[in-house]
Amino acid sequence: MKLTLSWLKSHIETAADLDTIIRSLTMLGLEVDAVIDRSKHLAPFRVAYVVSAEPHPNADKLRVCVVDTGAERVQVVCGAPNARAGMKGVFAPMGSTIPRNGMVLKPSTIRGVASQGMLCSGYEMALSDDHDGIIELPADAPVGEPFAKVLGLDDPLLDVKITANRADCLGVRGIARDLAAAGLGRLKPLATEKIPGLFPSPIGIAIADLKACPLFVGRYIRGVKNGPSPRWLQDRLLSIGLRPISALVDITNFATFDLDRPLHVFDAGKLKGGLTLRSAEGGECLLALNGKEYALEPGMTVICDDSGVVSLGGVIGGEPTGCDAATTDVFIEAALFDAVLTAATGRKLNLQSDARYRFERGLDPAFVFDAIEIATRLVLDLCGGEPGEVTFAGAEPTWQRSLSLRPERVASLGGLAVSEAEITRILTTLGCTVEAGDGAFQVAMPSWRGDIEGEADLVEEVLRIHGYDHIPVVPMSLETALPRPALDAGQRRAGLVRRTLAERGLNEAVTFSFMSSALLGAGNQALFGPVKPELLVANPISADLDLMRPNILPNLLSAAKRNADRGYGDVALFELGPQYADETPAGQRDLATGIRVGRFARKQWNDPGRTVDVFDAKADALAALAAAGAPIENLQVTSDPPAWYHPGRGGSIRLGPKAVLAHFGEIHPRFVAALDLRGPAVGFEIYLDAVPFAKSARQRPALKLSSFQPLERDFAFLVDQSVTVEQVLRAARGVDRKLITDVRLFDVYTGAGVPEGKKSLAITVVLQPVEATLTDEQIDGFSKTLVAEVTKRTGAVLRA
Repeated sequence: MKLTLSWLKSHIETAADLDTIIRSLTMLGLEVDAVIDRSKHLAPFRVAYVVSAEPHPNADKLRVCVVDTGAERVQVVCGAPNARAGMKGVFAPMGSTIPRNGMVLKPSTIRGVASQGMLCSGYEMALSDDHDGIIELPADAPVGEPFAKVLGLDDPLLDVKITANRADCLGVRGIARDLAAAGLGRLKPLATEKIPGLFPSPIGIAIADLKACPLFVGRYIRGVKNGPSPRWLQDRLLSIGLRPISALVDITNFATFDLDRPLHVFDAGKLKGGLTLRSAEGGECLLALNGKEYALEPGMTVICDDSGVVSLGGVIGGEPTGCDAATTDVFIEAALFDAVLTAATGRKLNLQSDARYRFERGLDPAFVFDAIEIATRLVLDLCGGEPGEVTFAGAEPTWQRSLSLRPERVASLGGLAVSEAEITRILTTLGCTVEAGDGAFQVAMPSWRGDIEGEADLVEEVLRIHGYDHIPVVPMSLETALPRPALDAGQRRAGLVRRTLAERGLNEAVTFSFMSSALLGAGNQALFGPVKPELLVANPISADLDLMRPNILPNLLSAAKRNADRGYGDVALFELGPQYADETPAGQRDLATGIRVGRFARKQWNDPGRTVDVFDAKADALAALAAAGAPIENLQVTSDPPAWYHPGRGGSIRLGPKAVLAHFGEIHPRFVAALDLRGPAVGFEIYLDAVPFAKSARQRPALKLSSFQPLERDFAFLVDQSVTVEQVLRAARGVDRKLITDVRLFDVYTGAGVPEGKKSLAITVVLQPVEATLTDEQIDGFSKTLVAEVTKRTGAVLRA
């Protein structure tokens, strides 16, 4: 919604400056997107007096003018037919930029005559499409004054963001009403006096669909003269980007933006008979005012005369009945159109208009007759003529409603105690009628506030006008009315684990909490343990679902088998759910379990791909544990997985010597063979209920970036075969946790040059200095310390 400061002040008497108005609008919920100074690019242009205008010696259509700019007299060559001595125009000096085309004026010679500037047209100033002559200013325009100031173009333009619920602020008066309620001034009265009709309306109105249009009001005015609108009206429209067309059309556009009341004016001489509002019929078309023809569909609201459709209700008028310079008799229409039907019509036709924008958000149902009177006054003042009697069909819809407001709810909902007297003042200035009752106000809503529907809305209005900035900042007490979180910590953790595994390329599966007891002994080997009688189901839903699952892995592997039988041999699945150790509640544990079968990635022409291995399962398990909040830096990996994993190709992840958080590894080959799975299978099991919750909310540490270059150092150690890689890595990390940012293994070697019973582990250590670049002496000292620490904790020897 765009408006100028002077336009706003035509509705409100205020002494507030622009900054105060902008701040108040924003606090009222009417955010000011931009304030545009239209005079900024017009600053160089001045009012000038044409002292003389002589014919050009070398061109018949040019004149050599002497122009008084107020500071000096300059010679200008001008080709405008209206350039003459004694007139006042707009002068562009050397170095100024023409707004229309961006041309920078330079001294020039035109047909042998020097020209030191330019007299500008409205087209060149980007103010209109008139380029037939230069701008003629009033005779009393002071010479040398800024052109923008003389024409009122120094009036700031405000671009206000209107939320969808505040349809009443799609007119300048609605915005002024809010400012007046906030105490910035007094809202000026609106002249809505009835103008008596001098003759009965020769055009009748009928409504065939009262749902689409409950009220249609019109007035016939004869003997009008439709010429250009006055300067003040053109300036208002130009300021918001609308092109003035004619007085009659400009009046309707002005009412739309000034009062949030779309109107339409028919050329009465082009109408055939009376007007009927109905739904469109199949095959009907309308040539609209925008020059486009639209094929109408049944259900669209149209206005018709005896010849057919002449207007699309609430959206756009028809070109055949539009007003032009020859119009002498008009019929003004003001109506209420259904918001939903209007929006649907506009969407189907892909037709947006200022009228549709307002009708689909809801208009003041009590302002229709007043709008006709205001429009009549404007037509009579600007175009003359004689008014007929107001005619209408339908009735004003019932909009009256009253809401109850308990004063204490302002404090309980909004956090600010407002006195009853202030509540009454605010609601009254907003147009409400307030009556005190037994412990509550009865508030009658104004017709233009259809968005206020309950007590909470009234509380918002009171706080909005009183000022959100008055709400005190107070600490949150333990006793709070805020609802508890919908998810507990365990549920949030499960969601994070689920998302992490999905991001790693695993598909979530949901299998039964039952399984076949035969799966536990697949291949005549009780790999998943013996069948516990207490877990057998007395009345299974199926013969192969006779056991409460003591492990989720068999179910996922069975799902992989079903996929393989259908041609999808490479699968990656996970499931979050319970498994059962016995029939007691304590025997139920929540796990995150996953498997990968076959290839990790498909073969490509430049990559043969690879099959899944134990390290894929380990990476999945560690990623899920990290998402669950486990302290990854303190975890230990041991090589003692359960029996259903391949011996030597699996492990357990522990927090301390006893707390087992997860198992991972390659699934035992006997079970893979029993299910006839093609390719290796790996899996992991994470005991979510074993992962401890943080004692306090963990916060991500602040990001600290160093301006110094990191450096890497490689070390190769000879260790016993019994020493694990994790032991070496942990020993290296512990040397200096502030300086070391990463330690990783990049080589494991046994063979020539390595004694029997030993292995070579090569690691990379990344150092990130923070305070200063490390010197050679510091690096050598660090290397000696690291070698000594790894040797002490693992018995390693630095390999030569």
